[in-house]
Amino acid sequence: MNTSRKQLVIGIVAVVLIALSIWQLERERAGLEITSFDAGTTPVTLYKLPKQNGPIVVVAHGFAGSRQIMQAYSLPLAQAGYRVFAFDFEGHGGNPIPMSGDVTSVDGTTALLVAETRRVIAAARTLPEAEQIALLGHSMATDIIVRASIAETQAGQPVEAVVAISMFSQAVTAEEPARLLVISGQWESFLRKAGLDAVHLVDPNTGEGDLAVSGSVTRRAVVAPAVEHVGVLFSPTAVDEARDWLDATFARDDWVVAAGHRGWWILALLAGIVTGFYPIVSLLPKRPAAPQISTRRFLLATLGPAVVAPLLITPFYENFLPVLVADYVMLHLAVFGTLQVAILGKWSGMRWGLPILPVAALTLWGIFVFGLALDRYAASFWPTPERLPIIAALCLGTIPFMVADSYVTQAGRSALWRRFTARILLFLSLGIAAMLDPENLTFVLIVLPVFVLFFLVHGLMGRWIGRQSGAIAAGMGLGICLAWALGVSFPLFANS
Repeated sequence: MNTSRKQLVIGIVAVVLIALSIWQLERERAGLEITSFDAGTTPVTLYKLPKQNGPIVVVAHGFAGSRQIMQAYSLPLAQAGYRVFAFDFEGHGGNPIPMSGDVTSVDGTTALLVAETRRVIAAARTLPEAEQIALLGHSMATDIIVRASIAETQAGQPVEAVVAISMFSQAVTAEEPARLLVISGQWESFLRKAGLDAVHLVDPNTGEGDLAVSGSVTRRAVVAPAVEHVGVLFSPTAVDEARDWLDATFARDDWVVAAGHRGWWILALLAGIVTGFYPIVSLLPKRPAAPQISTRRFLLATLGPAVVAPLLITPFYENFLPVLVADYVMLHLAVFGTLQVAILGKWSGMRWGLPILPVAALTLWGIFVFGLALDRYAASFWPTPERLPIIAALCLGTIPFMVADSYVTQAGRSALWRRFTARILLFLSLGIAAMLDPENLTFVLIVLPVFVLFFLVHGLMGRWIGRQSGAIAAGMGLGICLAWALGVSFPLFANS
């Protein structure tokens, strides 16, 4: 097969995959009324069927999450006749108000998020026929909704049920919440134990999947097979368990809506978008490949910055951006990349031209095409105005880092062990920083999954750009995309 025909076939496959995935994902929304508004300063999306006033489910996301990532629960519940209130916590998604308070104290950040959740519940109670309310949340939100449920009960307006996904909460007692379902992923061993502990407060002989009942208290802990902390959000088993629990709570057996395979269709859509970039790259200007550096120079350019960057920055680090540890990551990447550039500075094949067209192609495709699909179906990727200066500041670190990385890895042409080593040493370097200053930099570790996904997805597109248009084009484009990805992922946080 000649090159042009190959590009055509790949383009057709990508278009078919994108179209099929969008069709499947949009089917979940078909017939729903989806309305966005603010409850005070909190962005809320209401999902419901027209002319249906079913029970209300308030849906809360986990740390670094958003309303979008909870759609695997929000949409099927709405199709089953529930009115779903999904919202963004302070500092997350489209919420312009930063998180604040002491993150280590129940009376600090936790109390503020509980208060925010109760404000959303109060807004939900203003709807017609809003007597029946349940709460559903993931990870960080499980502790918040448990505490909100207890507070609502103490205020004389209890919620009927709580669904806690990947739960850990020290607020659970033998009496509250009175009706609690705990869902854990099969590979979440610690959280599975925490869920069982909550059930054992009612009946110590109850196992996973069994119903524990004592007086007015009813609890159950279930496991979603073959998933972890994020996969549990897209598990059809988990979604069906949540819906069945709510149906039993509200005595609803006339709405049979089985969960779909939303997670797989999202992956198919994103895979189609990434694949569709391949034939586009072939239309860009061709530049010579960067020469390979020696093993000695490679090890020096990767090991040296990995050790020096945290030792150089950590003793002097002070938070200066209104976002959790993004400023440290920016400084770390800037020093890391600058050191690599300095070590590679005598490399005769290095060129510092600015290929505008390839950089623009990678940036536009990686942010707007890929990013907007992600924002609609999976996770918040479109920044509020408050995040734009943060993205700009992050570019000061991400661009030097990714340009240097593109040369170190020969724009993706180097041996697999070299690419793997470069990534692992970056992660170890950030880990060293967290160990040197755990009080201030533990949250640096939350960025590691973002980096992994970025290198798997955007890194692949960057490799194609690098092979076609050179390391500078790949590094510049990837640097901008990485700054954007980090800027929309970190929770906003205001130091008090």
